[in-house]
This record gives sequence, structure tokens and C-alpha cells, in this order.
Amino acid sequence: MTLAGIAAQLRGALGILAKRDVQIPARYLSGEPGAGSAADRPAALGDDCAAIPDGDGYLLLAAEGIWPAFLEGDPRFAGYSAVMVNISDIYAMGGRPIAVVDVVWGTSAGALEPVWEGMVAASRAYGVPIVGGHTSARSPYNALAVAIAGRARRLITSFAARPGDVLVAAIDLRGEMHAEHPFWDASTGTDPARLRGDLEVLPALAEAGLCDAGKDISMGGVAGTLLMLLETSGAGAVLDLAAVPRPRDVRDLSSWLLAFPSYGFLLSVRPDAAGDVLSAFARRGIASAAVGAVDGSRRLTLEAAGERQTLWDLAAEPLTGFAGEGAR
Repeated sequence: MTLAGIAAQLRGALGILAKRDVQIPARYLSGEPGAGSAADRPAALGDDCAAIPDGDGYLLLAAEGIWPAFLEGDPRFAGYSAVMVNISDIYAMGGRPIAVVDVVWGTSAGALEPVWEGMVAASRAYGVPIVGGHTSARSPYNALAVAIAGRARRLITSFAARPGDVLVAAIDLRGEMHAEHPFWDASTGTDPARLRGDLEVLPALAEAGLCDAGKDISMGGVAGTLLMLLETSGAGAVLDLAAVPRPRDVRDLSSWLLAFPSYGFLLSVRPDAAGDVLSAFARRGIASAAVGAVDGSRRLTLEAAGERQTLWDLAAEPLTGFAGEGAR
């Protein structure tokens, strides 16, 4: 596929276009104190977690709802993923999780069983307890959402990417693609000690002062996640498609750029720290690479084989509607 074809496929992808739904809360909350304000970053809206100043650090709060088709098609893995992705949000902010709560609706007790099996399996694997929530087996539909609390000493945020930064993608390639959905699973069946140790890289980088900007790779994949990072930071970037870590048996580049990995982070790193950041992931066996550079254009530009193609101009077309002061 040509670079223009890849860009067109990414622009039309549901995982990216669905991020436009966030413009609804962005519109309602735009007048709230700290909304999208780099000066009041701990209260800023549009990050992976809400970061609330708390003593010598931050209390982190986040929540995720599960895509209905995923819940219907694979309820156990959906339950597992609901806990896993919340844990990833906490680590993406440089924090460590404390506990999760759930909201589960099902058409019957039988519909709830595999969901709960998955949530408990993830809770045990990552060592994060489920401490409460809401469960109902008397619903006309099945639905699942999970919320999490955590704590961070120093933050990695979506508001701190700067022109001149090196973009680093870190993805655990020791896994396999889900049979039906665009999820790269490097978690289930993996040694819990390794899962927890791999995630510890993120708060360690934050606390060492090596990284203060980034996001976990979400349903929009590498491309959608980078767009959200650039929007909140008021920046642009060039993404080198060939440099993005990719499993050998995944041939379709555009599909991989939209995949949701169980362990995947996109960081914006000062150039003098990039080597140390890459080494930290390499020590854990995590595939990582410098995949581009941040600039001040407010456009995401794709690069491959010497060609360039604009994927999205955030100045002309916002994605989520949450933008830092640099975008105003």
C-alpha cells in the first residue's frame, strides 16, 4: 500500500474517529478550572488519568468502558482487559496502581461469570485488588466499565511534549493478535512477576527525571495515541513508520498502527535522555525505538521510504477537543 493509502486508511479508522466523541465532554468541561491548562497541569483534562495533587505526589484516577462488540464476542478477555487497560493508564502517568472498582451489567448470572473470571485473573496477575463496585444480572444488555486509583511521585503527562523531543515507542512483542479484534495480547499466560516488572519501567523513568511526557497506546493504536499526545501538547510530529516496533508475522502496517497492545507506550523524550530511556526498556526485553520527532507544526506527518504524507492537521481539525495552552 502507498503512503497516501496508509494515511487514508488511518484517517478513516474507527479507533481514531471514535476519539471525536471526547469532544462532547471537552465542550462541557472547557470552562472548568484547569481544563486543558498547562499552567495547572495536575488538574488538566485530556490525560490518561486525572492527577490530583496529594502531599508530595499525586492521586491518580481513571476509568475505562469496554467496547460492546468485544464484550459480547469474548467476555472473559474483555473482563481481563478492562482491568489491564486501567492499570496501564496509571503506569502511563508514571504512577503505581492501588485498587480497582467495577460496574458490570448482565442479562443473566451466566453472562456475568466469564467477565468476572477475566477481571479476577487480571487482578491476580498484576497484583491490583478489586475492592468494590456494582454488579447486576438483571439488565436487558451486557455492559462493563472499570475505574482505578493510583499514586505517582512524578508525572508523565500528555501536556509536556516539546518541539525537539524524540518520540519513543515501546511495545512488548512477545504475544499474539486476538483472533477477531485488533488487540495484541502479550499479557495472558505471561509470568505475573514479569508483567509487574515490565510496567515498573514507567514510574522509574519519571522518578529519575528521564521522561515527563507520553501516553499508553490505546484503541487508536500508535497513530491515534500520537495524535492525542500532540493535541494536548499543542505540538506536531513526524512519525517514521518503518521504525515502529512490529512483530515479524504482522505484515499489514496500517493495521498494526491501529492495534491496541497490552503493553505499549509512546513517550516524548528530551534528546539527551533518549538513550537511557531505550536502554531501560531493552533491559526488560521490551522492543523500543526512536520513531520520530516532535515539532511545532500541530500536524502529524507520516514518513516512509523518503516520502511524507500529512495524516492530520490538528490546527484545522481537532480530534478530542482537549488542548493545552500551546494549541491556543
